[in-house]
Amino acid sequence: MVQVLNKLKDQKNFTNTEMRIADYIIQNITKIPTIYIEDLAKRTYTSHSTIIRLCKKVGYDGFRSFKDAISGVVYSQLHLPSKVDANFPFKQEDLTMDIAKNMANLTIDTIKKTLNQLDEESLQSVAELLFKSERIFLFSRGDSQIRARSFQNKLVKINRFAIIAEEYADEAWNASNLTPKDCALFLSYGGTSPQYQRMLQHFAAKEIPTILITGNSESHLSKLATKTIVTVQEEYDFVKVGTFASQVAFEYLLDTLYSILYAKEYNSNLENLKEKQTLIQNGILTEEL
Repeated sequence: MVQVLNKLKDQKNFTNTEMRIADYIIQNITKIPTIYIEDLAKRTYTSHSTIIRLCKKVGYDGFRSFKDAISGVVYSQLHLPSKVDANFPFKQEDLTMDIAKNMANLTIDTIKKTLNQLDEESLQSVAELLFKSERIFLFSRGDSQIRARSFQNKLVKINRFAIIAEEYADEAWNASNLTPKDCALFLSYGGTSPQYQRMLQHFAAKEIPTILITGNSESHLSKLATKTIVTVQEEYDFVKVGTFASQVAFEYLLDTLYSILYAKEYNSNLENLKEKQTLIQNGILTEEL
């Protein structure tokens, strides 16, 4: 649902007339769910056919399905906390509790936006790919690698061991050792890394399964990956206080994938948990105080 709004904002390959319609829709988005096509045409000084062409250009078969998507965006926004700038969520003059509130709202806002961009089939297929893999290699850098390490830590609890591929600058060696029985998961919000492109090309040629989680709906890497999950946030590449929104989104997605994996073997994972906890807390592996 959020993607329709992003496309209207990006205005990629739009004519001047289509840009005018898109700008009107964005500025009056709460009115669109109840507007008639003839009224929209009058207010934008355009025609029915031009509006229909715009709807098709952003991925819908007509004005009705386009309005339904806009209605979903409006509904989700009505249930989100107050708007917070993802790049500068606080100002110098803000009080301590104002900053705390803004950060809470940004986190909630980001998770809800991410949820609205997910679909069941995509999540299930990515989880299934991870489930069937003998080994999982995690490719990520900077802040995203922290999210990858958190995912790695959780997987240990269900007796699955992921590898941080770029640890100790060993990414080339790790990439060369993957087989079609393994899986490579890439975390890249920008989705523009030339090195990742070369790796994905290599994996595609060797028929090695790959997953890309990115914030760039136009990423050229998605054409090479076996599966892609896109979570678009209103976060700039460089001009920002921190990578708050992108990393909250990545953490939420990885936690969700872990939970789906856990649920696939729920009872056996619970039994394993009880057994291991007994061993660690009361057995030979108990840490002495």
